Amino acid sequence: MLLPRSLLAAATLVLASAPSASADPPTLQIPRVPRAPVLEEIVAGARPPGVEVTGFRQREPGDGAAISRPTTAYLSYDDERLYAVFVCQDDPGLVRANLTRREAIQQDDFVGLLLDPYHDGRRFYMFIVNPLGIQLDGISVEGQSDDYTFDTLWHSEGRLTADGYVVLLAIPFRSLRFANTPAQTWGVAVGRAIIRLNETSFWPYVTRRISSVGRQMARLDGIEGVSPGRNLQAIPYGSFARARELGDDGLRVADSAWRFGVDAKAVIKDAVTVDLTVNPDFSHVESDEPQVTVNQRFEVFFPEKRPFFIENANYFQTPQQLFFSRRLADPDIGARVTGRTRGWSFGGIVADDRRPGEAVPPGDSGHGDRAFAAVARVQREFARQSSLGAIVTEREFGPGFNRVFGVDGRWRVDDNWALTGQWVGSDTRGAGARRTTGSSAVVRVSREGRAFDYSGEVLARSPGFQADLGFIRRVDMIEMEHEAGYAWFPKSRRLLRVGVDVEAGALWDYGGHLQEWVVEPGAEIELPGQTEVGVRHWRNLERYEGTDFRFHTSAAYASTSWLKWLSLDAFYRWGRGINFEPADGLAPFLGARRDLEGGVTLRLASQLRLDQRYIYARLATEDVEPNGVPAGRTVFDNHILRSKATYQFTREWSVRFIADYEAVLPDESLVAVERAKRLNFDVLVTYQANPWTAVYVGYTDAYAGLRVDPLSRPPVVRGGGPTTSVGRQVFVKVSYLLRY
Repeated sequence: MLLPRSLLAAATLVLASAPSASADPPTLQIPRVPRAPVLEEIVAGARPPGVEVTGFRQREPGDGAAISRPTTAYLSYDDERLYAVFVCQDDPGLVRANLTRREAIQQDDFVGLLLDPYHDGRRFYMFIVNPLGIQLDGISVEGQSDDYTFDTLWHSEGRLTADGYVVLLAIPFRSLRFANTPAQTWGVAVGRAIIRLNETSFWPYVTRRISSVGRQMARLDGIEGVSPGRNLQAIPYGSFARARELGDDGLRVADSAWRFGVDAKAVIKDAVTVDLTVNPDFSHVESDEPQVTVNQRFEVFFPEKRPFFIENANYFQTPQQLFFSRRLADPDIGARVTGRTRGWSFGGIVADDRRPGEAVPPGDSGHGDRAFAAVARVQREFARQSSLGAIVTEREFGPGFNRVFGVDGRWRVDDNWALTGQWVGSDTRGAGARRTTGSSAVVRVSREGRAFDYSGEVLARSPGFQADLGFIRRVDMIEMEHEAGYAWFPKSRRLLRVGVDVEAGALWDYGGHLQEWVVEPGAEIELPGQTEVGVRHWRNLERYEGTDFRFHTSAAYASTSWLKWLSLDAFYRWGRGINFEPADGLAPFLGARRDLEGGVTLRLASQLRLDQRYIYARLATEDVEPNGVPAGRTVFDNHILRSKATYQFTREWSVRFIADYEAVLPDESLVAVERAKRLNFDVLVTYQANPWTAVYVGYTDAYAGLRVDPLSRPPVVRGGGPTTSVGRQVFVKVSYLLRY
C-alpha cells in the first residue's frame, strides 16, 4: 500500500488478545460534536472530542504485533466535516518530520485516515499527514496501483510535542463522494508509520495475509444527515512567458506569449462529476525525471503531469494501457465525466489536439487541422470485488482514424488469488485509406500474501493491432510470463525480511518463431532505517533484425535512510547488451554493458533539502567481435547529472533550483547517435495555498554543445562543451480556486 513498501493500509479498534486474520472487522460508532477540535487545546493537554481508537497492530515488520509506540486516534464529525486527531508518543529527537511542499513526505513519519464511503472494499480515499501537518492524499482502487495524483481540498495541522507529536485532520464532506442516504455506513481505517523502524501499524488489524486492504476496514456507523451538497468550482488561470531561442539559422529569436483559461467542475446528485475546460492549463512546472533514452529498443515512458488528465485517471485504467493521455500533446478544449452509482462506475473524456496539424508541413491538406480524441469506460461491480468492464477509444485526424474497443473482467477467487482478463480489438484507417484490424488479449492470475506472491500472464497481440491513444510498446507477439517470490521474516530487530524471487518469460511472434526468453532470479534483505540490499541476474535470448542474441547481465543495488538527515541509493548493472542503433553499414551487435544510477539526499535542516542524482550508461565492443566491428572500442557513453535544492519557507512558500547536465558521447562509426552536451538551469518560486490556488515564477536557461559559424551550412555546428545559450525563458503562472 502506501509509500515505500506499502506504508499505510488500514486501521481499526482491536481487542486486547492477538487478532485473527480471518476475524470480522469491528464496528466503530462515531459521534457528532458541537464544535471542531482545536489543535492548540489538544497540545495543551485537553482530551480530543470523539470516539477513542487504540490497540494499533503492526502490518510491517511484525504482522499482528502491537505497535511499538503508544498511539491513539479520535474520530468525530459535525455538519460539514469529519475529524481525526492522532496523539502519537515518541522521542521527539527521533521523529522524522520535515517542512516540505505538499505530498513530498515519503521519508517522514506519518499518520493516515482511510475512508471507503461506499463500504464495498473496492475504492477508498487516503489522507496522510506528517508530524508538521504536510499533506498527501490519494485513492486506492482494487486491482490497481495506488493513485497519488488525486487531489482534494482538506485541512491538516501538526505539532511536535515533548513526548511525540499531535496531528489534526478535517475532511469536508463536500470533498468526498458518497451515497445520498440519511444514514451513512462507511469503511474506515487509521494508521501510523514510524520510518526509522520500517513500521506501519493500523486499526483495525490489517494483515498482508489478505491481499485486499479495503475488505479489512472497520465499519463506521453514526454519520447521519450529511451530504456532499452543492459542489461547483472553477479554476481560472493566466500565464505569461518571455522566451529567447537559438534558431537553426544561427539567429536568436525572442517571443512573448500570454495564455488564459479556466477549468470548471460540477458534482451532480453526489455521484457524477463533470469537468469542463476551455483553453486548458496543460502546462506543468515540474520537469520530467531524467532517464536514459539512448539505445532503447522501445519507447521510454514518461508519466503524465498535467492537472486535467491526472485527476480521476483511475476510472480509465484497464489491464492494458489503452489510454495514455500524453498522446494528446496540445489540446484546446476538453470535457470529462466520471461517477459511481448503484454498483456501476463510468468515465468519459473528449478533447482535441492541435499538435498533429502543426506537425504537418504547410501546403498539406491537414496543416492546421486538429485531431479529435474520445474515451469511454464503464464497469459493473459484483460481490467479492469482482467486476466486468468495457472501454472504447477513438482518435480521428483528417481522413484517418483509430478505434479501439474491448471488454475486461476481474474475479477475486479468495482472500489472495485473483483472475484478470481483457480482450481488445482495433480498427485503423491510415491517411492513404489503407485499413487494418487487429486484436489483443491478456489473461493474468495473481496471488498476493505476506510470504508468497505469484503472478502469471499470457498476452497475445496481433500484428495489425494499433492503439493510437494507448501506450503499447509492441505488437505481433504471444508472450508468457511467470513471477514467484517468497519471503521470510526473522524474529530479529536487525534483520527484518529476507526475500527471494524468480521471473521467467518467453515471447513468440504470430508465426510461432521464438523472439525472446528471459530467466531472472533475485534476492533481497531488508534492515531497519528503510535499508534494502539486493542482487539480480538476467539470462536472455533476444531476436533483433533476424539475429538471435544470447547474453546475460547482473545487478546489485542498495538503499537506506538509516540517518534522518541522509538518504542513499545505488544501482549497478553489468554484463552484455545489444547495440540497437548501429551505424550505417553495420549490423546490430553485442557489447559490454555498464549501467549505474545513484542518488544522495541531504536534509541539512527541516526546511532545506538537497538532492543529487547521477545516471551513467555505457556500451563498448568486446575484445573479439565478428562482422568487422573493431574490438575494445567505446560505442557510447551517456552521463546524466541532476542537482536539486529546495528550501521551504512556510507550508505555502518555497524556492527550488535544478541544474541538469547530460552528455551523449558516441563513436559515430559504431552507433547512429549524435554527439550532444546540454546544460539546463531551472529556478522556481512557488506559492501554493492548495493544489489549485498557486503562483509560480520561474526562470530557465539552456546551453548546448553547439557553436555558430556564419560560414558553415547550416550555421549551427555541433561540438565543444555546453557553452552556447540555446534558450532562455521567464514565466509567471497564477491560478485560483473558486468553490461554491
